[in-house]
Amino acid sequence: MEDFFDLYRKDRWPTIFCPGCGIGTVMNCFYRAFSELELDQDRVVFVSGVGCSSRIPGYIRADSIHTTHGRALAVATGINLSRPDLKVIVFTGDGDLGAIGGNHFIHASRRNADMTVFCINNNIYGMTGGQASTTTPHKAYSTTTPYGNMEYPFDLAELAVTAGANYVARWTVRNVKELIGSMKRGLMKDGFSFVEIASPCPTGFGRRNKMADPRQMYEWLKIKSVRKEKSQLWEMDPVDLNIRGQITIGEFVNRQRPSLASMLRGMKTDVRPGR
Repeated sequence: MEDFFDLYRKDRWPTIFCPGCGIGTVMNCFYRAFSELELDQDRVVFVSGVGCSSRIPGYIRADSIHTTHGRALAVATGINLSRPDLKVIVFTGDGDLGAIGGNHFIHASRRNADMTVFCINNNIYGMTGGQASTTTPHKAYSTTTPYGNMEYPFDLAELAVTAGANYVARWTVRNVKELIGSMKRGLMKDGFSFVEIASPCPTGFGRRNKMADPRQMYEWLKIKSVRKEKSQLWEMDPVDLNIRGQITIGEFVNRQRPSLASMLRGMKTDVRPGR
């Protein structure tokens, strides 16, 4: 197995991430999962949009493309269809994926496009000014919700399940072993795989919500997290869980729908409309 740190682009150290940011943990979990699977770096392409988490591919010794805000999944779908021999991996954030790229997210899940998506959810637009995103908790403060967020957040994992993704899981950066395992299963799964990672942002989210100390944010993640099997989700409306501010963690679905690329390969190309 290749040396773990050979995956890093050491010439770009140190990283740009703030002290206490969870992205460093996500990077290390991913590199470990990638190394343990012994994937070929020359047969992988990384795609990202705009945001803190979208900078991750810049620290990996592999081919990558940095797209415009919210368009990572659209570009990744195009790469998958044109080069199905490559493994497509997307790094994105809750603003990039769930807000500006929300429509692409829904349809990539629906189409079951063959890619693995890692969404780092820090509940805020961390890099672009600290605005509220689609996952900002109810009544939480941001630069655009100075009196508290009156909207209720999207549940990105449940949205992916409902739209048709093959594999969906959610963990926090505290659940390192479980996260590595889900990353490995997502990377090896055919079709659309989605792994959401709840991550602290002490700078953009924490300091506006009395959690400027990273330790407070990690404790907040611990308190808010509820294992799927213990969340009583089957007895409660998922929207109600969001209102209560819980973070349901675990694996949500692991199924075997045919991927978009495999269905297109099976089409009869000699059949034209009207025949």
